[in-house]
Amino acid sequence: MKKFESFSGIAAAMPLVNIDTDMIIPKQFLKTIKRTGLGVSLFYEMRYDLDGNEMEDFVLNKPAWRDASILIAGDNFGCGSSREHAPWALLDFGIRCVISTSFADIFYNNCFKNGILPVTLPREQVSQLMEDATKGANARVKVNLEDQTVTSPDGSEHEFEIDPFRKKCLLEGLDDIGLTLEKAASIDRFEADYARTHSWL
Repeated sequence: MKKFESFSGIAAAMPLVNIDTDMIIPKQFLKTIKRTGLGVSLFYEMRYDLDGNEMEDFVLNKPAWRDASILIAGDNFGCGSSREHAPWALLDFGIRCVISTSFADIFYNNCFKNGILPVTLPREQVSQLMEDATKGANARVKVNLEDQTVTSPDGSEHEFEIDPFRKKCLLEGLDDIGLTLEKAASIDRFEADYARTHSWL
């Protein structure tokens, strides 16, 4: 997993509440087990019409937000089914951070396992960032995981809480496999000892 580094990026506003995982990546795109190639289908039913043409009024189809790396979302983002394809699609599109007042638990956990930072902030601060995001590419938002701050274009800082272990994993680029590999030497020693003491197995 790629290490999460502090960055400044374009924020896109999606003020809808209860955006579920089927809205993030519809069920017809769940056949793949690859983590790449899903970005084009992100928010498919909101981005495209029935003929597959882009809908001009959807935020990520507008020129100012095509390169957005931060999503400012409404309450309870990522609710619905537990599909891990949802963070895969966000990451493949280029979204590294989602900011909301609240997240569904499974989606929230899946974000950390895939290198996305979900940030929970009070409603007033999310509303301010939502307003900032309407200004497009000229209003960049800074995300600093080390300091646990989100900085608005006007310089206002918003501090957020994060579990120390999850923070460490993001900063060091450690998913579940990476965490296991950190213990590779201990695992090898155990297997060697076990083979020696249980040679009949």
